Amino acid sequence: MNQLQNIIQPIAGELDQCRLLFAQSLHHDNQLLDHALSMVREHNGKMMRPILVLLVARLFGDIDERTLNVACAYEAFHTASLVHDDVVDESDERRGQKSVNRDSGNKVAVLVGDYILSNALNYLAQTDCPQLVSIMSDAAKRLADGELLQLYNVGNQEISEQTYFKIISNKTAALFAACAYSSAIICGCEAETADQMRLFGETVGICFQIRDDIFDYKTDDIGKPTCNDMKEGKLTIPVIHALLNAKSEDAKVMNCIAQKVKQLHASQEEILALVEFTDREGGIDYAYSLMNEYAEKAKAILNQFPDSDIRTALSCYVDYVVGRKF
Repeated sequence: MNQLQNIIQPIAGELDQCRLLFAQSLHHDNQLLDHALSMVREHNGKMMRPILVLLVARLFGDIDERTLNVACAYEAFHTASLVHDDVVDESDERRGQKSVNRDSGNKVAVLVGDYILSNALNYLAQTDCPQLVSIMSDAAKRLADGELLQLYNVGNQEISEQTYFKIISNKTAALFAACAYSSAIICGCEAETADQMRLFGETVGICFQIRDDIFDYKTDDIGKPTCNDMKEGKLTIPVIHALLNAKSEDAKVMNCIAQKVKQLHASQEEILALVEFTDREGGIDYAYSLMNEYAEKAKAILNQFPDSDIRTALSCYVDYVVGRKF
């Protein structure tokens, strides 16, 4: 078994039910919609967010139909956000395959994303727990805030680690936090315990995004071009740290290139030079150490709960997030 299979072993049957339940929502008798949904079906995500929902639920008790609906709700929410992200980022690929917007156009992609998001709300409605709708609503607001801040930050001359963390906390970590928090709520956990799980999810989400950002500085095989973030005018934590802390003679030149990146005027050669500079100045190593620091914070939260196979699985989930190769 690979690492992820080991993690999901305690919830394998329930995760299969979740996959089936979610897949049923990705069909429609409208031919245009069903064609677009078929592309979403082919993307085959790892379902990291439903896994988190199910593991947290198992940590505190049994998994029932309401838990499955929460897990599907967040897979739908995440999937809808990816479809919309590809429109915003003008991406042609998603996990190595054509994106919906490339295949069917932006108008169809936006509407398909809206349709999938409506499914997320429908799943939550079946839980008869209004608080869960509020949690997802707050996550949606944070995601939109993070996306808009990221768009504003492209072209903005400021290079700030604080802004970077605000973006990733809202764009990525908020969704992981909502998954863990919602799962604890549906299990009937006390407010303090639910808040701990919310913080756990938030911390894992930060790890997840830093790992994704590190990928942009390495060759990978998931369909995401190397340096894609810089091509879109985005500076992430490795290069931000290098630029703010470098003392080498070419630091001023690299800061000028960074501004060209943010203005979408940098050449491929300049971007590659900035990546090389980032590596040389320890930016990538710094990102790894920061990610591992957050991973330890996440595990420290888990360690407040009694030792069990599920706690171990959640700890391994953290290890998988920071150690994954794609």
